[in-house]
Amino acid sequence: MRPRIVLFGDSITEQSFRSGGWGAALADTYTRKADIVNRGYGGYNTRWALFLLHHLFPLDSTKPPAAATVFFGANDAAILGRTSERQYVPHEEYKENLRKIVFHLKECCPTMLVVLITPPPVDEAGRKEYAQSVYGEKAVELPERTNEVTRLYAEQCVELAKEMGLRSVDLWSKMQETEGWQRKFLSDGLHLTSEGNAVVHQEVVRVFNEAWLSAAEMPYDFPHHSEIDGKNPEKAFQHQCL
Repeated sequence: MRPRIVLFGDSITEQSFRSGGWGAALADTYTRKADIVNRGYGGYNTRWALFLLHHLFPLDSTKPPAAATVFFGANDAAILGRTSERQYVPHEEYKENLRKIVFHLKECCPTMLVVLITPPPVDEAGRKEYAQSVYGEKAVELPERTNEVTRLYAEQCVELAKEMGLRSVDLWSKMQETEGWQRKFLSDGLHLTSEGNAVVHQEVVRVFNEAWLSAAEMPYDFPHHSEIDGKNPEKAFQHQCL
């Protein structure tokens, strides 16, 4: 049975199976070697994600995931007093919620590879343009998220990974290394373009490769067709199927 890799996160994870998405690209990378499972929930923050843990990662599971990405923070970083304040979670609580998620995953399976991913940077001008395109004159002047506030959450995520000995992807910093990241990587100032999705895919694969989950080193679930003898096909399947 192929190992499972669960992608747990908010809308950036939920949308990752769309055309050009990082989850779809990951499924392609691990074709016939691991099953990529999308557990993304648009609009969710870490506080709400805690309610899902026992449903998505039951402690009595006989086949827990081999790995999981935990990709929250974009909604936690909403600003109080603005349009998305319902999603706001203080950055200190965000860190502790991530810790609780990791503890649960490790209780589910101590050997599970857990990778924390920071929220991406925020292009405030892009968010304003998006709001105006959707709400017109009703769009508020002040952005509901800012890049500076999101930085605090990214730092908490990276800090927690170091404290717990986990691997992480500092997406907030990585994307800003590229000139023009605002338009190149973000479609509406927050969600990802195909190029932005490619960055996430690249970074997750890099981290998996540095750990023990390199697709190139994993066996196929069943024999490659070149290994099957047309006159004696049973021989190729004896080891894996009997």
